[in-house]
Amino acid sequence: MSRITTQMLNGFGRSFSRLYSNVAIEMNVERQVPLPAGAKIIAANHPTTTDPFIMMGLTDEPIYILITNMCFQMPVLGRFLQGAGHIPVLAGNGRAAFDAAAELLKEGKTVGIFPEGALSPLEGGACPAHTGVARLALAGGAPVIPVGITLQTEHIIFKEARGGDKVETARIYLGGPYAVTTGLPLHFDGDIDDRPYVQAATRRIMDAIMNLTQISALRMRTNLAPQGGVALQPDYGRI
Repeated sequence: MSRITTQMLNGFGRSFSRLYSNVAIEMNVERQVPLPAGAKIIAANHPTTTDPFIMMGLTDEPIYILITNMCFQMPVLGRFLQGAGHIPVLAGNGRAAFDAAAELLKEGKTVGIFPEGALSPLEGGACPAHTGVARLALAGGAPVIPVGITLQTEHIIFKEARGGDKVETARIYLGGPYAVTTGLPLHFDGDIDDRPYVQAATRRIMDAIMNLTQISALRMRTNLAPQGGVALQPDYGRI
């Protein structure tokens, strides 16, 4: 597929994301600073299956998101994701996704990633983070933009999703408040082969993300005035 077609589909995805955010949910975004231009890694917690599609609308620049390969196996959605240049993450072959993301960063592009590599626990907190986000930052020097998402679990719709031979329960978010806080860029300068340093950098990224979820939760309670429901609260004991 041509680069022009990829850019057009990527732009369509960002436009659709903003339409969904304006019509289907109560979107509330706060940026601690403007997003920097050029190569960057947007890293967020992952409470619902809808998050990658909402992430598409967080930047005016093309964004290429690492998404589970199952989504690429769905007939219509998969063709769109592939055409828009998003990156499939295959179980047991994370290296291919890493290399694709690293190449995009080298070209000055924006990459989106969910460090947990899975949906966050429904009761709050986060799954243990994979080190890929820190290694991407170290490989090319791109800053990591931490993003904290908070929402209300009562607005999650559980739906069976099939991709190829695999069936999973998707969490679709519809109709409720969805608070997002983007934080200060995090910069890392170290040896990508220094495992303790990479692990420490990963913890720093997840700590920042979870701190931002707390800020989003506070803003949701005050500005959005949610009626009932349970907000997903950060649980530092799980990090």
